[in-house]
Amino acid sequence: DEILESVLKGSGYTVDDVRAAGGSVQVETQMMQYKKWEKGLLRLDGQPGFDTPSGKFEIASSILEEHGYDALPIYTEPGESPQSQPELAKRYPLVFNSGSRTNVDLHTLHHSVPQLQQERPVPTVMMNTADARERGIENGDYVYIESKRGRVGMYAQVTDAIVKGAVEASGMGGGALGSDAWRNANANRLTDLSRYDPISGFPVYKALLCEVVKVEEGDKQDLSGSWEYNVDNSIEEDQVMQRIYLDHNATTPIASGVQQAMVKYMEHYGNPSSIYAAGKEAHVAVENARRALAILINCTARRLIFTGGGSESNNLAIKGVAYASDKLKNHIITSVIEHPSVLNTCKWLEGQGYSVIYLPVDKYGRVSPNDLKSAITDSTCLVTIMMANNETGSIQPIGELAAIAHERGVIFHADGAQAVGKMPVDVEALGIDLLSMSAHKLYGPKGVGALYVRKGIALDSLISGGGQEGGLRAGTENTLGIVGLGIAAELSLGNLNGLQALQNLRDRLQKAIGDIIPEIRLNGHAEERLANTLNLVIPGVRGESLVLALDQRGIAISSGSACRAGTPEPSHALMAMGISEDDAHCSVRISLGYENTIEEIDRAVEAIDEIVHNKGSQVRFVSCR
Repeated sequence: DEILESVLKGSGYTVDDVRAAGGSVQVETQMMQYKKWEKGLLRLDGQPGFDTPSGKFEIASSILEEHGYDALPIYTEPGESPQSQPELAKRYPLVFNSGSRTNVDLHTLHHSVPQLQQERPVPTVMMNTADARERGIENGDYVYIESKRGRVGMYAQVTDAIVKGAVEASGMGGGALGSDAWRNANANRLTDLSRYDPISGFPVYKALLCEVVKVEEGDKQDLSGSWEYNVDNSIEEDQVMQRIYLDHNATTPIASGVQQAMVKYMEHYGNPSSIYAAGKEAHVAVENARRALAILINCTARRLIFTGGGSESNNLAIKGVAYASDKLKNHIITSVIEHPSVLNTCKWLEGQGYSVIYLPVDKYGRVSPNDLKSAITDSTCLVTIMMANNETGSIQPIGELAAIAHERGVIFHADGAQAVGKMPVDVEALGIDLLSMSAHKLYGPKGVGALYVRKGIALDSLISGGGQEGGLRAGTENTLGIVGLGIAAELSLGNLNGLQALQNLRDRLQKAIGDIIPEIRLNGHAEERLANTLNLVIPGVRGESLVLALDQRGIAISSGSACRAGTPEPSHALMAMGISEDDAHCSVRISLGYENTIEEIDRAVEAIDEIVHNKGSQVRFVSCR
């Protein structure tokens, strides 16, 4: 009881609480907050910055103060480095490090563990391939690492996984355990032990300089393989076969019929612009694909331009109209929830002198026709609104919005990348002037898309060249990708007949999750949304953490946070709908495909139930890296 009381101190729980709860209690944590210093959450005065005397990031402690240190970080020039001692660097040109890579570092004490001893029988020094070549050193050679203080023998691990000019030696040799090679490989011999950190007591390497030389009479070790300590994250083969893919709004698997057609055309390498047989065959394949896609969206084949994907199609539509318009027509209207390829293109045009209005959306993520009507001016050249949102699946009233634009003589572009193949799309009935499409969103290959351009719409080309695709998209056609897109379009016509079954599957999933987590909330419109898309807030559960936990169980979904460069930001689309930052971080998107089954849906629900309600689960605390 005394141990438990000590552990529970400050938690608000007692030993009796633990017993009453069946042996497990958990402190509710506050949701993660990012960049608190920018939001004034770290200072009592609410101002941006840190709660330090300078307002900047500092590390201060009584221990630092006791030893005469100022608050960190403080930069001090290394006493031994290529910059501080260039003459010494001529003799010892390599920068030494030891023990910094935990996946390869080994302490001699670890040799009491047989598996580690087997994985790392001898000490090694990692060095760059080019550095080794200059010194006549090969992988596995016995070498000396030399500094002005001494030398140590190790075995060279030659790799491109370390930068040129640096070495990484196994750390802390010289102990009583291990082989002779380990007992004789004390990296501390290379350092000045009188220069140590007064707080930790460890030697201060400070970019220590060294050289590595081959020992001619030395033996050689077989260092094949990574020589990293292995953590078995592998998945058994039968588990791989059972993986469930529920992220079809991110991308779709390539349909088997598409794969077969593309494999055939990998052997047909003619240029579609050539007049001989192989070129004619490629040309016919491209035009057949164009006709198949035209049937899917109800237009004539001549109105379609093949591109390198949905993002390129959006760029061509928006910039193409802007450049082709009269100089007085320099105003563009879009919405706040668009795909980055639309938003960033509009922002780029703002930098070129164009004016852009970003229409708000309601709580369901839909644009108000009245807002569009009020935003159009005499200088408006283009309205660009996505047909269906990739995150929530909410469908915009495209026909009504296009009609409003046309009443004022304004061109209307729709980003249909998420809609085509997942809902009926009729460009004639909707009155769309420009429609962007992407093959990999409808079971086709990546790297190919298309742009529908209504007859009479003026566009400037973004790529100058040979005049392919009606002069709007120069460059030799991607026959292989275009063939795949064409077959995917043909298959989509049949898939659309299964929309009701797909919606039933989605609704079954939504109800089942609601039964086990009653507090969930739907993001997006309940009715006017894609039949395959379900976006939910699961309060108190980090979206990306649930994604990672499900992935470990062989199930793929996505979250409401975008993890890029270590800075997770909440979805701009969800935030624009009035959803709080916490709820956006607690949102997940499950997007089904025509190949998903009831059994897969039920298994996904079981996994979510297990993760969310397992008291031992760390799903709420996994950070986004």
